[in-house]
Amino acid sequence: MKIILLGPPAAGKGTQSAYLSKYYDIPAISTGSIIRNNISEGTELGTKAKVYIDEGKLVPDELVMDLVAKRIAQPDCKNGYILDGFPRTVAQAEAMEKLGINVDKIVELVLPDEEIVDRISGRRNCSECGAIYHTKDHPSKAGDRCDKCGGKLVQRADDTEETIKKRLEVYHEKTQPLGNYYAAKGNLVQIDSSGLLEDTSAAVRKAFGVE
Repeated sequence: MKIILLGPPAAGKGTQSAYLSKYYDIPAISTGSIIRNNISEGTELGTKAKVYIDEGKLVPDELVMDLVAKRIAQPDCKNGYILDGFPRTVAQAEAMEKLGINVDKIVELVLPDEEIVDRISGRRNCSECGAIYHTKDHPSKAGDRCDKCGGKLVQRADDTEETIKKRLEVYHEKTQPLGNYYAAKGNLVQIDSSGLLEDTSAAVRKAFGVE
C-alpha cells in the first residue's frame, strides 16, 4: 500500500500516518521531520531549508525530490510507504510521476484556518526530550516545564501566529490545488479533521476499509 496524506499544518497527518504505518507495517515518511533533523544536525540541506522554513515558505522542490526518491528506494519501503505531507505542489506531484513514484490512495485532511492557528500557536515542545504539549488542550502540569523530564518548554520559531499565517497563505496558493489535481485522477478521499481525534481516525479507517 502506497499512500499520500495531504492537509494543512496541524490537520493531524502525523497522527493518522502513524496509525496507518502500524496497521500496514510500512514506514511513514515525513519530509518535515527529515528536514528538521537536517537542520538540527547542521547539514547543507538543513541550512538551506531553514531559511525558507523560518520565513514560513515552502522548501524548494529541488531540495526535497532527491531526498524522497532515495528514501523510498530503501528496503523497508518494498511493501509500500506513507508520504506524510508530500508532495506539496502540483509540480512535485508531476515530478513524482515522471520518476515512476505512484501511489494507491490519497487522503486529504481538511481543517479551517482559525483552528489551525489555534492548534499550532498553542503548541510547546520540551527542549530536552521533545515531548509535545498544548497550552489549552494538553498543558503541562509543571507549567513551563516538561512533566516527563523537567526540561524547559519552548515554542518553535515556525509555531508563532505570524509565521503560521504566512505558512497558510503559501499552503492555499501552492498546496491546496493538489486536491483538485488528485480528485481528477479519481483516487482522492477528503476527511474533515476539525472534530475529535477519534472521529477523524474513524473516518480514516473507513476510507481504507479498516475495521
